[in-house]
Formats: sequence, C-alpha cells, structure tokens
Amino acid sequence: MGRFDGKVVLITGGARGQGRSHALAFAGEGASIVVSDIAAQVATVPYRMSSDADLRETVKLVEALDRRCVAVTADCRDGDAMRQVAATAVEEFGRIDILLVNHGLLSLSAVVDMSDEVWDDVIDSDLTGVFKSVRAVLPQMLAQGSGRIVATASMAGRVGLPTVAHYCAAKWGVIGFVKSVAREVAANGITVNAVCPTNVSTDMIHNPDFYALFAPGIENPTQEQVIPGFQSLNAIPVPWIEAIDISNAMMFLASDEARYITGEALHVSAGWNAFNAT
Repeated sequence: MGRFDGKVVLITGGARGQGRSHALAFAGEGASIVVSDIAAQVATVPYRMSSDADLRETVKLVEALDRRCVAVTADCRDGDAMRQVAATAVEEFGRIDILLVNHGLLSLSAVVDMSDEVWDDVIDSDLTGVFKSVRAVLPQMLAQGSGRIVATASMAGRVGLPTVAHYCAAKWGVIGFVKSVAREVAANGITVNAVCPTNVSTDMIHNPDFYALFAPGIENPTQEQVIPGFQSLNAIPVPWIEAIDISNAMMFLASDEARYITGEALHVSAGWNAFNAT
C-alpha cells in the first residue's frame, strides 16, 4: 500500500529533472500522474530546455511503475493552456488531489545589461506561471473541499544574488504568493506551501554559463573545478543536492502528516538557510 494510493498528482515542468523525479516518486507511492511541460526552447535561456522526447520518457518511466501517466504539452505562461491541463486531469481521473508547481527557467544578466525580454521570460514563467497554474486547479480543489499545492521556490527567494535579480524577484514573489493563497483557502481543506532548494543537480546548473559564474577566471571550467564555488553556499559541505531530495520534501508536504502545515516555505538547502536571517 502506497502513501498516495488513489491520489491524482498534477506536475508542471514534468518532462525531466525535478519534475520527472517528483512524478516517479509519487507514482512509486501509488499516485496517478499528469505532467505538463512547455517541451520547447525559450530563446533567452542559455541551456537546453526539455523536449517532447523528454516528456514521453517521463510517461514511459511512470508507466513502468504500473501507474497511469497523462502528458500535456503546455506553456505555464498561457492561462488558457493551464486551464486545459487542469481540465484534462479531471477528464482523465475525475479529480486533482495534489498540484506540484515545479516549472522554472533561468538566465544570467546584470540588471544594467538586462533586456526586457530576459526579465519578462523569467518573471512570466517563474512567478506569473505559478499564479496561472494554481488558479487553474483551485476551482476543482474548492469543489472537492480538499487539495495540496506545493510550489518550487528557491533559496534565491531568500537572498539577493548578482546576475539573477529577475530570478530572485520571481522566487521571493512565489513565497509571498504561497502565503497569501494559503490564507485564502485554509478553510476549504487546501494547504499551500513552497519548497526552497539550494542548487539541485539538473541541467539548469550544469551548463557552461552557470559554471562560469561559480569559477570566475577559469576558462571553460569543468564540473570538478566549480565544486568549491557551489559548495561555498552550503553549510553541509556538498555542492548541490539531488532531485529526489526535493521530491521527498514534496511528498511530506502533500501527505496527511503535513495536514496542518500551510503557508510554509520549507528549506531543503544543505544549510544555506543557516547563513540568513529569513
């Protein structure tokens, strides 16, 4: 018997990385899965984004666990598209028990050099896309009188960092948004929380642009050469954590054990949070 037998979990950004990890973790505990993803490249993003092949692979891996998985290609920045994702989940499974708002993108630029397009792409995805995803599922959860919503924020939503002001602004905004929605729906059987990871070992950080940020003065640094820079952020001496570490936090916040936890921003950050007042 799994912890989430009979539950329906909708995961944005589910084609790979943390989203795929969440899909497999919840499926392994008995849940049925709906994954959405843009499955396309955004021009201002310097690393390879997900593809239709990645999305199909998530479905294949979930089905290998003998669980159903429905995939929908959708851009979280499009409100109508996210409403359709929610409608598809209800059509296929009859309900939405858990929403994991996992999608996100990142680019690097000092504010003085930042174009409107670079700013808009990150804010529209990482903040406005969270709003549109949550708004899409709330009518169903309110009708059910139950639900769990967990959004991926970041330790960048607790500090200021150079060259990622747009990302920090979005993630600080996610935390404020989560706390506000939690108060709106607290009497309706719905909890709303966020998880704040340190760097997670995915393509978002394992790319030349991000490596250069953590190894200044080194041309084309290797993964080994960037480890000290990444590690300097964390009290526990690791450079990054794994996607499953965030999946485990998501499962806790979505579980009955966390039924009285709402409006929380849970740090899964190897102690980065210990350096900060918030």
